[in-house]
Amino acid sequence: MKRIVKPNQPLIEHIYTADPSAHVFEGKIYIYPSHDLDHDGPSNDNGDQYAMEDYHVLSLDDFDSPCVDHGEVLHIKDVPWAKQQMWAPDAAFKNNTYYLYFPAKDHDEIFRIGVATSPNPAGPFTPQENYIQGSFSMDPAVLVDDNNRAYMYFGGLWGGQLEKWRTGSFDPNGKGPAPSEPALGPMFAEMNDDMLSFKGKPQEISIIDEEGNPILAGDEERRFFEGPWVHKYNGYYYLSYSTGTTHLLAYAMSKNPQGPFVYKGKILTPVLGWTTHHSIVEFNDKWYLFYHDASLSGGVNHKRSVKYTELKYNGDGTIQTIEYRL
Repeated sequence: MKRIVKPNQPLIEHIYTADPSAHVFEGKIYIYPSHDLDHDGPSNDNGDQYAMEDYHVLSLDDFDSPCVDHGEVLHIKDVPWAKQQMWAPDAAFKNNTYYLYFPAKDHDEIFRIGVATSPNPAGPFTPQENYIQGSFSMDPAVLVDDNNRAYMYFGGLWGGQLEKWRTGSFDPNGKGPAPSEPALGPMFAEMNDDMLSFKGKPQEISIIDEEGNPILAGDEERRFFEGPWVHKYNGYYYLSYSTGTTHLLAYAMSKNPQGPFVYKGKILTPVLGWTTHHSIVEFNDKWYLFYHDASLSGGVNHKRSVKYTELKYNGDGTIQTIEYRL
């Protein structure tokens, strides 16, 4: 008997998966996760324990069907510019083509963002020979808007190296802002129509409070850390992200895809495991949060599993906080 995936249960159990980017393509739900390796390497703030080297694609016909693993669709050995650590990916559809966006460290151990293409949402994907020029850091998320313009959101602190780019070029000794200074926001870049390049230099997104003041770096309950995701609902753009050290999924809202975004609250309370990373997708008139935790491995931070649960809005458009449970 094939296993039907229930809410808040791992989509698959034969491999470890994390960082799910969920999309509805061709009437099905496709999930593009990272693939955690089952290893016992060192753990540190640079994320060396997250030694992922390939991607699988998962799919669901609906929520009453089993989850299908379509197998390996891209491996780091096939990406000329990449050396190691293929972290959280995303996917998009335009030009009758499916695009897989992924971060990896180049041969200088600087995170860049690459892109691979396929005629099929389940892959396999063929990588471009070089990374996207002007890209850096990690956690790409691409929104193809209603007007067919496409935007990439990306960035992550610490292991993601975002703070090392504050001067506009990579500084291996770069530090983040002081606790009393505005926090670093995720980066924004509009994509060219080819979906393989940026129209211009990426710009930082501002996250502010209800009074218009920037969220400060010391405000670890609300400030951006990693994992940006943008979706639209009732005319608003919702920027959701991980707060990192406080292990929350938080969100902010704007009428403009580039912001500024006004902080509104929490989406998900802390999960089992250090990291939290997610996506939000509409399917059959309901909204769903895809996320991960470390329940399948008994709490090992780099052996995670993708899950989902329903997401609900309040009448004013704010999102109801989901209390995590195993």
